[in-house]
Amino acid sequence: MSFKGFTQEDFNVFTIEGLEPRMDELKNKIRPKLEQLGHHFAPTLSSLVGDEMHYHVAKHARRKVNPPKDTWVAIANSNRGYKMLPHFQIGLFETHLFVWFALIYECPIKQQFAEQLLSQMNTIKQQIPAHFVWSGDHTKPEATSHEAVDLQALFERLRDVKKAEILCGIHIDRNDPIVSDGQGLLKEIDETFTTLAPLYRLTSPIHT
Repeated sequence: MSFKGFTQEDFNVFTIEGLEPRMDELKNKIRPKLEQLGHHFAPTLSSLVGDEMHYHVAKHARRKVNPPKDTWVAIANSNRGYKMLPHFQIGLFETHLFVWFALIYECPIKQQFAEQLLSQMNTIKQQIPAHFVWSGDHTKPEATSHEAVDLQALFERLRDVKKAEILCGIHIDRNDPIVSDGQGLLKEIDETFTTLAPLYRLTSPIHT
């Protein structure tokens, strides 16, 4: 795939004031690149996880006043949606690019998945690289490094708190040269998804 990566202008879209002006630029500058990435990685993820995967570019359709602070393409095993399913994401905040495996608050299997995570915690500690990060809220740009995170607390929160979420993956600073290196970025994302695939496969016994 001929992918050119992201530019500083792409990240600057999130500084534009007003819903309509920001959405216009987001649609023009970023959405075509997310479409490219979704088209490229859906087959890759299908092979990695053994499910037929479909991509969904965020539309932000429910927003009426506040402009989006981030945007993404999500890849899940349904062509109808992704929010209720374990899925993968590639996207941008103003400060960085993110690549995630995610279960967000709409997903109905969070409790069962949390039990799976707790039972496999030692394996997960060893499998996830030190530079990866974890988050409990997909709406916030902050995340905690794998080295510093309390996995037991994170997994128990996913099990016990209705609105809890879990995301694992990487952040790439907007100034990192790989962000604008299309082929290098594709390779980095591919390696990240390969690392994250076992987390997705832990959901296989509990979702269809």
